[in-house]
Amino acid sequence: MAVKSIKKILAEFLVIFLLIQFVQPTRNKSGQVMPNDISKTIAIPAEIKAILINSCYDCHSNNTNYPWYAYIQPMHWFLNNHIQAGKAELNFNEFGSYTLRRQKNKLRAIENSLEDGTMPLSSYTLIHRNAILSKAEKSLLMSWVQNSKDIN
Repeated sequence: MAVKSIKKILAEFLVIFLLIQFVQPTRNKSGQVMPNDISKTIAIPAEIKAILINSCYDCHSNNTNYPWYAYIQPMHWFLNNHIQAGKAELNFNEFGSYTLRRQKNKLRAIENSLEDGTMPLSSYTLIHRNAILSKAEKSLLMSWVQNSKDIN
């Protein structure tokens, strides 16, 4: 009797798992440079842009490079929530729409995150090893942020 119950529960779980695969939220991909992109507000050298794209843009832009497991539910729901939270905190593609005060605050927040090592998140770099910032990359970003804080 217990074996039948376990098989029934597993079968129900499999059916639910298969059904939720058909529920796919909209992907975070615009594929274009937005009019409010940070690059339209602040000069970004190619080297800095490459670091931002590699280590920050998946969660902090309108263009996420999705890993293979993002196409399997419920992982996509988890990733989507994480991306939405990251974009709510800072969206490089919407940076130009922020007030000048908010732009400066976001640059200070980037600087603080680099100093204390909280960005990129360790949960992100655990899987995306290439997103780990080297000392040289952190130094370049810090210099760029410090120079960029003088925007007016």
